[in-house]
Amino acid sequence: MPQCPVVQISVVVPCRNEIRHIRAFLDSVFRQELGGIEMEVLVADGMSDDGTRQVLGEFESRFETFRVLDNPEQIVSTALNRAIREARGEIIIRMDAHTIYAPDYVRCCVEVLQETKAENVGGPALTRANGYIAEAIAHAFHTAFARGGARFRDPRYEGSVDTVPYGCWKKSTLDRTGRFDEMQVRSEDFEFNVRIVSSGGIVWQSPRITSWYWPRASLSRLFWQYFQYGFWKAAVFRKHRAVKSWRNAVPRACLFIGLVLPLGAAAASLGGWVQWREIFLANWFVLAGLYLIASFTAAFSVAKREGWSFLPFLPIVFATYHLSYALGSVLEILYHPATLDRPNPMRRALTAINR
Repeated sequence: MPQCPVVQISVVVPCRNEIRHIRAFLDSVFRQELGGIEMEVLVADGMSDDGTRQVLGEFESRFETFRVLDNPEQIVSTALNRAIREARGEIIIRMDAHTIYAPDYVRCCVEVLQETKAENVGGPALTRANGYIAEAIAHAFHTAFARGGARFRDPRYEGSVDTVPYGCWKKSTLDRTGRFDEMQVRSEDFEFNVRIVSSGGIVWQSPRITSWYWPRASLSRLFWQYFQYGFWKAAVFRKHRAVKSWRNAVPRACLFIGLVLPLGAAAASLGGWVQWREIFLANWFVLAGLYLIASFTAAFSVAKREGWSFLPFLPIVFATYHLSYALGSVLEILYHPATLDRPNPMRRALTAINR
């Protein structure tokens, strides 16, 4: 009987200061059940200084198919492009050092890519967390109230999506779409998938492709993460003007209205327009009341399933998700990505990757 041809794949990984997760991540990569797949792993490290590089060197000495590359720019898009340029495989699988992968992850990626004929495939964003705050953040992450209908956070959804975590694609796809946009400090994967969909391609999610992401373990880290997401997602919409997404516009609109109404009430009060002041304040209280009702309803639903101890904290987590994302997206109007090449007060806040 004729043998099936060996599939050669390259796993590309951006990495910087992941000492808390790097060993578990690499263990999950090298436990992959590959079958007829040949795999190389390329990690582009952003000059880690927390001990990550030593762990990478240990694995590089143990596995011939593992290579560590320097990524002096220290952002994800440049790391991915550097690793892709070095990749030998016909199929590229992107992984993240902040995640652990099921033993059949690579094999399922290849199977789904071949079965669906999609340009990019991936699995839903599942989470694992340790500690009360991290667990609350993880529980909120999967709610419709926090995700705004994003299908990649739905663990049961299978079908076409606008983006997937990480991704798996043929190297030839990059010849048509181009590599990752190195202006994108975050949301580089979303921008890449926008180009795929805009060119008529399909991005496909399958629950068979399983991995677990470690969410942030503090509200401050969550805030800065989603502040940057809001900014860089808005930058994608600016670049691709035809792209529309109501769920990404809602936080910005709510923040804008939430600020305009009290300012309008203050102006009306100064001008002696009592009726307008009352109208502005009444609408602000209605908006705030609707948000609180939605927040506590979502929190109640999660707490009923996951434990009542999460009930008082979840509304704070929801507010952190929404406010940080909204602030980032609003600030993108003032600070375009192109302006970040020059020193200014927001440069570090918008470009530094926080862990």
